[in-house]
Amino acid sequence: MAGDAREALLDRCLTFLKEGGFSQLSLREIAAGTGTSHRMLIYHFGSREGLLAEVVRRVESEQRAALAALATGTDDPVEVSRRFWRRLADPELAPAERLFFEIYAHALFGRSWTAPFRASVIAAWAGPVEELFVRLGFDPADARRRARLGLAATRGLLLDLLITGERDVLDDAADLFAHLVTAPDPPKG
Repeated sequence: MAGDAREALLDRCLTFLKEGGFSQLSLREIAAGTGTSHRMLIYHFGSREGLLAEVVRRVESEQRAALAALATGTDDPVEVSRRFWRRLADPELAPAERLFFEIYAHALFGRSWTAPFRASVIAAWAGPVEELFVRLGFDPADARRRARLGLAATRGLLLDLLITGERDVLDDAADLFAHLVTAPDPPKG
């Protein structure tokens, strides 16, 4: 029962924080915005930072599940990349993505509460993306480097989209990237 209450509270917090971010919000303000008390947030998440780490963990988990679902039904790596970009570029996801980058910025400064985020922001994605590249026909070593390039480039494109809103330009750039990252390596020599 406590787990269900915690998850329901996390759902409410996620909805609230997606809309306005968290930089200037105290735990009491987050509690008021979600219809609970700060004591309940502390009980379930330990601290403001613990809550934020759980929010990001949830969002990232949902995105990895979406990638896996989008990859079913096609062996075309360009199409998988296009599908995932369309999902990421959906304006409805923008609030959660802004929250992701807000926490990413805190992680860059090594805030102690971002330790779980720093530990998973690459690692939790690298494996599933590598597996996808292997499933699509790339050898494991090649899949690994393509996965890391894919993560970095996609995050950069997404950040650009959130800042500029230049949807057409970035859709074209994402499509070009899909072709580049999935193309065979040129012959060496």
